[in-house]
Amino acid sequence: MTNRLTTDELRTKVDGVLPRLRKDLEDLVRIESVSADPARAAEVQRSAEAVADLFRAEGFQTVDIVSAEGGAPAVIAHKAGPEGAPTVLLYAHHDVQPENDHADWDSPPFEPTERDGRLYARGAADDKAGIAAHLGALRVFGDDLPVSVTMFIEGEEEVGSDSLPALLREHQERLRSDVIVIADSGNWDIGEPALTTSLRGLVRADIEVRTLTHAVHSGMWGGLVPDALIALSRVIASLHDDAGDVAVAGLHSGPAADVDYPEERLRAESGAIPGVQWIGSGSVVERLWTKPALSITGLDAPKVEGASNTLVPAARAKISLRIAPGDTTENAVARLREHVEANLPWGAELTFTVVDTGEATQIDATGPAYDAAREAFTEAWDGTAPVDMGVGGSIPFIAEFLEAFPQASVLVTGVEDPDTRAHGANEGLHLAEFERVVLAETLLLDRLGNLEA
Repeated sequence: MTNRLTTDELRTKVDGVLPRLRKDLEDLVRIESVSADPARAAEVQRSAEAVADLFRAEGFQTVDIVSAEGGAPAVIAHKAGPEGAPTVLLYAHHDVQPENDHADWDSPPFEPTERDGRLYARGAADDKAGIAAHLGALRVFGDDLPVSVTMFIEGEEEVGSDSLPALLREHQERLRSDVIVIADSGNWDIGEPALTTSLRGLVRADIEVRTLTHAVHSGMWGGLVPDALIALSRVIASLHDDAGDVAVAGLHSGPAADVDYPEERLRAESGAIPGVQWIGSGSVVERLWTKPALSITGLDAPKVEGASNTLVPAARAKISLRIAPGDTTENAVARLREHVEANLPWGAELTFTVVDTGEATQIDATGPAYDAAREAFTEAWDGTAPVDMGVGGSIPFIAEFLEAFPQASVLVTGVEDPDTRAHGANEGLHLAEFERVVLAETLLLDRLGNLEA
């Protein structure tokens, strides 16, 4: 058992570490650790080394940069707490998304810039602020940690974490812990914390429809021979019913938390134009969190400009299917393939290729660790209790942690808010919320130190 500090005492300590913590975050952000860009592999390596140096400076007994199966470098570090105290694994990732067109940014994407209480830069929130939040909580305690801490900072989350299962297998004993805190999600709103308890899974597939061996004159053969683009359009149209619900039979749906998502906020955050109607049925959060969703995210077909007057022989589409918690990618792939095959018109030829998959996640958010987290969050947000939030997007690696460490309590937290714009231009960290996140994690570690390992 540790001597528990009051919330006010810990808040004062957090205030004391914030200036240096922000500098360290800004230094990390300046490193262009874009894991999707092979030309910046050295930057990803430099980012891992910078993270490792931060942990060495905090007195971690072991700090190693590791990789598996040719994957990007990750950092594993350990610092011992009191004998018999629980071990807490703190996860974040140091790689970032491509910044894309610099012209879309209001300030240089790798030069952190503060405007109106936000720090703008690629990775300022997703997820170098997750690293900084962990680091800030540790600095509050110094060498008087209430728990033993293992840091696991991944280097390829933004490209699918392909080597993560191998890393977990290879370093399983080093990573084994009682509680895992994954700082790669967000909060419900500014001033309203959240614990993420479910995430949808993902199936991406390319479908190619072919009706001809080569293009032919539309006047000579139109009206008799079907073109591939019309055939593909009929397949795409079959994927939703008239209400906009996914029409693929056999996919799982489930209930969601009773959370209000006001119309005004929904339209503002989604970017929907004023006249657009919502699709699907059920509550807003069910449609966003616990029901399947399907989009066409790419098409290969002739461009309108310069198109010849011929029947298109083949056309291709990329299908992005988000699957609900409780479903499996194996089931979703089979049901999607069956649906496409059943709705392929006029004897067209189909090529169905699975691009990638990621399992959905449903977390049992009960037990002492979750009780401690809810208490910590409520105190950090001045009495506002956290929402048990679903996420419509996918973080497949969470399922990998749940499978590798079934006895651990997995807490999914994060620094993002509805206007973070992760992955887009002008990604930004809300600095006041970041301070609350650091305080919440500090309080959480303090509370976990009073749980039996």
